[in-house]
Amino acid sequence: MSAEYLREALDLARRGRAQASPNPLVGAVLVREGRVVGRGFHTWAGVKHAEMLALEEAGEEARGATLYINLEPCAHRGRTGPCADALIAAGVKRVVAPMADPNPLVAGEGFRRLRAAGVEVDLDLSLAGEAEYLNEPFVHFMRRGRPLVLLKAALTLDGKIAAPDDNRGWITSERARANVQQLRHDTDAILTGIGTVLADDCLLTDRTGLPRSRPLLRIVADSQLRLPLDSQMVSSAQGDVVVIGTSAASAERRKALESRGVRVLIFDGRGGRSDLRRAIQWLGEQKYLSLMIEAGSKVNWAVLEGELADKVFFYYAPKILGGMESLSMAGGIGRRRRSDAILVRDIRLHPIAPDEFAVEGYIRKEEDA
Repeated sequence: MSAEYLREALDLARRGRAQASPNPLVGAVLVREGRVVGRGFHTWAGVKHAEMLALEEAGEEARGATLYINLEPCAHRGRTGPCADALIAAGVKRVVAPMADPNPLVAGEGFRRLRAAGVEVDLDLSLAGEAEYLNEPFVHFMRRGRPLVLLKAALTLDGKIAAPDDNRGWITSERARANVQQLRHDTDAILTGIGTVLADDCLLTDRTGLPRSRPLLRIVADSQLRLPLDSQMVSSAQGDVVVIGTSAASAERRKALESRGVRVLIFDGRGGRSDLRRAIQWLGEQKYLSLMIEAGSKVNWAVLEGELADKVFFYYAPKILGGMESLSMAGGIGRRRRSDAILVRDIRLHPIAPDEFAVEGYIRKEEDA
C-alpha cells in the first residue's frame, strides 16, 4: 500500500504543474487506519505547503496518521513555518517519502527533526527516480545554482530544421506542437535568437491556457537590439519580455524598447555576441528554475558548444529534406572528429501517434563524471 499512496502523492503534486515555481511540486496524503483523511498539493499562489493543506483537511484525524509525500518536509521558515514542526505538533506518527529535499536549507534536516521527535521516517526509494524527474528543474537548481536548460527542436528525420527556399508550414504535426506547448507550460523561461524573431515574428507564449505561478519569461538574444518595435513580441510585452543585448547596440534602440515595456540587459560576450552564459546566470539570480531554448541553427550550436544545455528534447517528423543548403539543427563549425561528438545519455523515447516521436536526453558533461 505504501507505493499506492506515494503514487497518489505524486499525482497530487502534478496538479501543481507550472503553479509552484520557484518552489517544488509537492503532494501529500495523510492515511489513518487504512483510510485517507487528508490530501494537499502546493501552489505558489496558495502559499500553504501540501503538508499543511493535508493536515487542515484531516483535523484531529491527523493524530496517529501516516503521511505519504513525494519530498522531504521542510525544516526552515520561508513564506510559511517549518512543515516538520507542524507534523510533529499534529501528532503524525510516520512519514514516508521517496527522496530528501536537495535545498541546502533542508537537506535531511526535516527527516532529522521528525526522528528526534519520535516520528518514524521511512525513505522509500522505489519511486525515487520518478519523484526526482517530477521536480527535475528544482533539483537541478538546488544542486547547481542555475536553471535547467532544455534545448528543444523540431526536425526532419535527416536532422533538418529549415528548407533553403520556402519555410511555410510546420515540420511537425499539430499533435506534436501541442506537446511542445505543454513543455512551455512546464518551463519558467524561453529563449530564442533575433534571427528566429525576424524570420517568424513569433510570440513564444504558453498557449495551453492553464494557470501559472508567473508568466512565461520570453527572452531574445539580440546583440544589436534589432527586435522590431511592431513585432508581436514587443506588442504583447507585459513585463515578460527580456532582450539580451551588447554595449555595441544603439542607446536609442534600447530606450525605444524599454519605453514599450521590454527589459534590456547588456551582457557582452565573445565576438560581439550576447553572453548567453551570463543570461542563464541572471535567470538563476531571479530564481527561474528552468529555461527552454527554441531557436535557430546558430544559437543552438552556441548553446551546445558552450556546454550551456543540460538536456535536449527533439521532435522528429516523418520527412526528409536532404541537400546541403537545408539548415541542420546545429550550425557553426561543429565537431571535426567523431570522437569529439557531444554525447547524450539516458535517452527516453516519446511516441507521438501516428508516425512522429520525440527524443529526450541529457548532455554528458564533465561535472556529471
